[in-house]
Amino acid sequence: MTKVLNVFSKIALLRERYYKISSKKKSLLKILSETEVAEQVYNSNAIENSTLSLEETEKILLQIDLDRYVSERELFETKNLARVVSYIDTKAQARELNLEMILLLHKMLLSNIRDDDEWVKVANHIATDPKQVIEKLEEMLSEYNSTNNKNIIKRIALLHLTFEHIHPFVDGNGRIGRVINNYLLIREGFVPINIKFIDRKLYYEAFKEFDKDGKTSIMEEIVGKAITNSYHKRLAYMEGKEIITLSQYAKKEKISHSNLINKANRQTIEAFLEKGEWKIGFSMGK
Repeated sequence: MTKVLNVFSKIALLRERYYKISSKKKSLLKILSETEVAEQVYNSNAIENSTLSLEETEKILLQIDLDRYVSERELFETKNLARVVSYIDTKAQARELNLEMILLLHKMLLSNIRDDDEWVKVANHIATDPKQVIEKLEEMLSEYNSTNNKNIIKRIALLHLTFEHIHPFVDGNGRIGRVINNYLLIREGFVPINIKFIDRKLYYEAFKEFDKDGKTSIMEEIVGKAITNSYHKRLAYMEGKEIITLSQYAKKEKISHSNLINKANRQTIEAFLEKGEWKIGFSMGK
C-alpha cells in the first residue's frame, strides 16, 4: 500500500509539471499522440499473440506493402485498433464511459472480423454467463465512478482486472480492456498508458493473482509504472530536452548502463520506453 501511495505522489508531481506546460504545447502533444498510435497498436496486439512487428504495424498504418504474407484478420486488427485508439483520444473527455460506449468501441475493433456471441473459456476460468454480463459491467462502472476521490492507480487496476474477469465478448476483450483504461485516464485528466509486450508475463501474472486471491497489487505496479513512463516521455519532449538513449546518457554521465536500466525499469529515473528502447531527456545546461 505504501509503495502505491509513493508512486501516486510521484505521479501527482509529474502531472502538475505536465499541466503547467501542456497548454503551450498542444501542437507537440498532438504529434506525440499521433506517433504513439502504432506503438499502442503493436503492443496491445502482440499481447494477444499477433505475429506483427512494430515496423510491420507502422507500415500497415501507412499503407505500405509488407515483405511477407499477413492474414486479413491481422490487417483488420491493426487498422481497427488504430482507429479506436485515435477515436478515444478525441472523444473520451466529451462522452462518459458507459455500456453503449463500450459496445461502440468493441464494434469498431471487430469491424470486418466477427460479430457473434457465445460462452467463453479462458485458461481455467469460464467467463460470466452472457445473461449476467450487463449487470456485472454496470456494477464495475458503478464501483469505479463511486471512488473518484481515490487513487487512480488502484481504480484503473481494479477496473481492468474486473473487466477481463467478466470477459464479456467472444473476442477482443484484452484490447478493449486496455482501450477502456486509456479512455478513463484521458477523461480524468491523466495521460494514456501503453502496457508493453515485454511486460506480458507480469501482466498475465496479475490476472492469476486476481482470479486466485482477488488481489490487485501486480496490476497496480504495472499501471503505476505505465503512467509514470508516459509522463516522463511527454515531459522530456515538452520541456525541450535532448532525447538520448540510456546508453548515451551513461557515457555522458559516466554511470553504469546496467544500473540505469534497473532504475528505468523501476521508474526511479525519468526514463521512458520508446519503440522498445530506453530513452531519457538530457538537459544540456545541466
